[in-house]
Amino acid sequence: MSKNYKDKAFAKRIGLFEPFIIITFWVVLFVSPLLFGQFEEEIDWVHVLDIWKNHLVLLLLFLAHRFVLMPLLFFKGKKIMYFSVVFLLILAGTTMMYLINDKQDAPRLPPPPDRIERQAGDLREPGFKRELPPPLERRGRNNQGPIPAYANFLMLSILLLGFDAGLQLSMRWANLEQEKFRLQKENVENQLAFLRNQISPHFFMNTLNNIHALVDIDSEEAKESIIKLSNLMRHLLYDSEEKKTAISKEVGFIQSYIELMRLRFTDKVVINVDIPTVIPDKSIPPLLFTSLLENAFKHGISYDKESFVHIAMSFTDSRLNFTIENSDHSKNVEEPSGIGIENIKKRLELLYDKAYDLDISNIDGKHMVTLNIPL
Repeated sequence: MSKNYKDKAFAKRIGLFEPFIIITFWVVLFVSPLLFGQFEEEIDWVHVLDIWKNHLVLLLLFLAHRFVLMPLLFFKGKKIMYFSVVFLLILAGTTMMYLINDKQDAPRLPPPPDRIERQAGDLREPGFKRELPPPLERRGRNNQGPIPAYANFLMLSILLLGFDAGLQLSMRWANLEQEKFRLQKENVENQLAFLRNQISPHFFMNTLNNIHALVDIDSEEAKESIIKLSNLMRHLLYDSEEKKTAISKEVGFIQSYIELMRLRFTDKVVINVDIPTVIPDKSIPPLLFTSLLENAFKHGISYDKESFVHIAMSFTDSRLNFTIENSDHSKNVEEPSGIGIENIKKRLELLYDKAYDLDISNIDGKHMVTLNIPL
């Protein structure tokens, strides 16, 4: 499965999450009067419809907030206008709820005096049975409970618009984080492309000159050197295009690089390599050690002083440890050191976050770098 396909699948899941939350919320809000209403025998549809009318006003307010106020005002930087319009809309809706329910729930006038006297006379007649008034919860189908309808609308509108604003900000942040992650991955790929061209052109020129000199002296060694240079170039140009490469290929690249470097120096330069013969069948990002190798040979070799480069690699079940130690002659080198340590750290952070260890020390003229990464 390609990286682009995974990124698109993740973006699709993020895009579906927001409408799912919104639809679920409104379904629950409209169904709640049916599920939690206190009905004795059957559903009081008149009462339910009154609640739905109030919810419909909330829905219109929500749609205006989601598709007009947030995208055209808040996200355009017009926050003062946004809060002003939201305040006015909530105030208008609350006032409308107050006026509507105030008319519907207006107290009834007392009966006329003649009706009161007639009812009193009926009470004195024998066999009269007085009917008690209905319970409080059954008086008036528009009764919303102890909280007035307009106050209920005010609280729900504030909570609803706050919920919508928080949801949109969260989804916007998630999309920005995804875009940031995508750019970081592209940055890693760009650094890999940069590293493919990082080995100094002087290295290839000097290697070719050394191979040319070997043709007349030792043709077999010259042929082997050409093969090693070809393998090195193939790894730089093709294998490094992959997101991961087998450790064995990376080890082969290191060994070819070192053998070609030996052609440039006399036996006075001590080059030791300690890499196990059994390589784990696992993969790592390509060209992790290229810049470390180049810096070691660039700053660790002097033609008039004792010089050495020691390279070691070891494995555990879940970690790879790479160590390179060299004599430090960097003060005598005036040209820049290729890719810097800060760039190496940045690339490792992009690849492994905090799961790697990079230790760099310089003691008594010895420069040592130890890199430990997960497998």
